[in-house]
Amino acid sequence: MVDSIEIVLPDIGDYKDVPIVEINVAIGDDVVIDTPLLSIESDKATMEVPSPAAGKVKQLMIEVGSLVSQGSILMILAGSASGDSPAQEMSAEPASSEKDVGAVAQGGAASIKVRERPEPSGLEDRGGRPEVSQAHASPSVRALARELGVPLALVVPSGAKGRVLHDDVTSHVKQVMGSTQLPPSAIAPALPKADYEKFGAIERVPLSRIQQITGANLSRNWNTIPHVTNFDKADVTDAEAFRKNINGEVGEASAKLTMVSILIKAAALALKKYPRFNSSFDQDALILKKYIHIGFAVDTPKGLVVPVIRDCDKKGLIEIASEMRALADKALGGQLSPGDMQGGCISVSSLGGVGGHGFTPIINAPEVAILGAGRAVTEAVWDGSGFQPRQMLPITLSWDHRVVDGVAAARFLGFVATLLNDLRRYAL
Repeated sequence: MVDSIEIVLPDIGDYKDVPIVEINVAIGDDVVIDTPLLSIESDKATMEVPSPAAGKVKQLMIEVGSLVSQGSILMILAGSASGDSPAQEMSAEPASSEKDVGAVAQGGAASIKVRERPEPSGLEDRGGRPEVSQAHASPSVRALARELGVPLALVVPSGAKGRVLHDDVTSHVKQVMGSTQLPPSAIAPALPKADYEKFGAIERVPLSRIQQITGANLSRNWNTIPHVTNFDKADVTDAEAFRKNINGEVGEASAKLTMVSILIKAAALALKKYPRFNSSFDQDALILKKYIHIGFAVDTPKGLVVPVIRDCDKKGLIEIASEMRALADKALGGQLSPGDMQGGCISVSSLGGVGGHGFTPIINAPEVAILGAGRAVTEAVWDGSGFQPRQMLPITLSWDHRVVDGVAAARFLGFVATLLNDLRRYAL
């Protein structure tokens, strides 16, 4: 005689309407006591639900994504009347790590395997619901994918019956990190859609082509490069006086000497002194460059562009300023060629004309650092005997922690500050 056994969700604590993230059996499968039937995911833990009885799966009452609560019928087993009877009660015991409580006695209550999971991150926010993937993977693999921000649907499975394994997730991450063009979905799951119009009037403004490309590149750089930013100040009182004097001498027809041109020259000399910053990361090696080309950010009506001045270490300030003016005019006119924006070793970005005491610029890959500057302000500086008014320029350096460390970055930025303090060092 064959009995039908209803498998229901046991007591899982104070949780209701939790999603089923994986079903491990199919109709016709034979199961024994403690066979993992499916996995559910609460706000805090992923739990495997084991079978309380032996038999053959006759009918599935749920599917991946179904919301279940204690007592929900999960599936029906066809079992022998003389076989093991279903457990009358199942209990879940929270644990700080994976724990299989097991059957407490013959014919007694079975247990649920519980894995605690970390608090959801910003990459995992689904409006209060965890992501439910059709991919087949164990709770530990799902937890790894969540930590790394990897949508399981993008991972190529290598396990039996299309199951995603631990190595599949890590291999996917390595492949994505080594890719030169990363789809946004490979970096992080898509943000939830919102119906903005139900809150009030809106206007949809298409992004320019430059803004789309820049946004994709910045997202890739931010997500693939371990950024760290150092902050410092440079006394540019004398540099400002020198700059104004030179601009008064060259006349209106010539390009004006700007603080950015002075920063570009300082960055070039710093690259010569600290050549590790003049490199690009290439998986298991560094590409050290024997040339010094420097990009500078230009704000155009269509978006931010970064033209590159070549051989800055071999050029004087006036020549750099002239090339800056010519490239900036091309940028504003939309006439920059791809070659005008390639080959940079480091970039310089200044908000001095806008304001602000500092910011954390994003590295322009494949460069490994970017130099930023805010607006110079007058501060009282102690000279050993009294306070003197000095023009202090806030400067920042964002750098790739795979290539350099904090000590090297502090020395690099300190050297730039020293050069700006005394422009005579440019001639050394």
